[in-house]
Amino acid sequence: MNAPVHHAVEYYLGEFSRLAPALPGQHLPWLRRAREAAMERFARLGFPGRRDEEWKYTPLAAIEKPHFALVPSAPGSVAAEQVEGFALAGTHLLVFVNGRFEPGLSRPEKLPAGATVVSLREALEGDAGELAARLGRVPENVTPFAALNQAFMTDGAYLRLAPGTKLLKPIQLLFLASQPNLAIQPRILVLAEEGSAATLIEHHAAIGDIGYFTNGVTEIVACPGAAIEHHKLQQESRRAFHVAAVVAEQDRDSRLASTSFALGAALARVDIAIGLQGEGAACTLDGLYVAVGRQHLDHHTRIDHLKPRCRSRELYKGILSGAARAVFNGKVIVHPDAQQSDAFQSNHNLLLSENAEVDTKPQLEIFADDVKCGHGATVGQLDEDQLFYLRSRGVDGGTARAVLTMAFARESVDRVGIPALQKRLDQLLPALLPRESEGQT
Repeated sequence: MNAPVHHAVEYYLGEFSRLAPALPGQHLPWLRRAREAAMERFARLGFPGRRDEEWKYTPLAAIEKPHFALVPSAPGSVAAEQVEGFALAGTHLLVFVNGRFEPGLSRPEKLPAGATVVSLREALEGDAGELAARLGRVPENVTPFAALNQAFMTDGAYLRLAPGTKLLKPIQLLFLASQPNLAIQPRILVLAEEGSAATLIEHHAAIGDIGYFTNGVTEIVACPGAAIEHHKLQQESRRAFHVAAVVAEQDRDSRLASTSFALGAALARVDIAIGLQGEGAACTLDGLYVAVGRQHLDHHTRIDHLKPRCRSRELYKGILSGAARAVFNGKVIVHPDAQQSDAFQSNHNLLLSENAEVDTKPQLEIFADDVKCGHGATVGQLDEDQLFYLRSRGVDGGTARAVLTMAFARESVDRVGIPALQKRLDQLLPALLPRESEGQT
């Protein structure tokens, strides 16, 4: 471990000693032990570096060096009018400012019997016995940043669905940052019991062009026959850093649809780990990342087929311009007991400039003999024949490139079954596409 990294780890150790007594849920012995174990693990591992195979393409120097504050210096100052600029119509809206739940800015509509949606802080300040099995363990199977989240988690959302409960409207969890130089550690926990169903939109954004660090963890437990959709819209400030983990465990015949739209932040990385632990479970992972300027956007996925007759599908697309860089690493592991698995993943990238770069690495590890698996990846530029066709019909070059680029992104947007989210993406994406003069430079 080099000196700057060691110094940063020491900083977090010192802040944990100072802040731990005031963290929510400290009256719970199991949570205190879990926080301490997580901090010990982070201290042992430190920040990942170039020598770590899974992290060698993710530059973390900007995160390691600043000493981000672990608690806000003052209550969040966000107006209701500002929230409306990010709120999606037809949702149960929960708003978090600088990592803290803001009930005055939220509008959770009446939920059906059997559905519990509360802030994590509220859940931890109660008995919280039902959370011990999930929050009481160190997340060993994901990144060291998840251990840091476990140690410092202050707030977030807890969603529990009783057997057979189905939410008709999506839940939007809106995380807004308004204070610079702050480390925000949101935690989301979804417990979907047998036969339940819900749609969750996790939305990260900022008020103003500020620098900060979001380190989030989302855990999803899908019991037999449960169906969960999790859509993530990362729209952070262009000066922010965003590191996150999405971890899901799926039981028999459960369904999970997960999408990731990465549009903001100077550096963003999301690690998605899915365990298909029950026969007949199925998951679909979709993603779209649009990187401009010098942005760096990473997606790392891992799907473990652990039982027979499970199905997984992945489709991630990237659009890069300027000197942007992106990484996609998709790993599917078919374990020996997972006969008759059906898995396919693909990653397609569109480079709009000579200096844009993408590293793509789809992987299959198969330890069963009765399977149907495949993967593929492409990296290329806009089709010159298609450009010529549009130009020959009077479309100017800039418009032609924009039309073809939006068509490339359209598939990912259309796969989202929430009209309000589709509409928001249609508003955001055109502004990220380069002008004609930036197209092939």
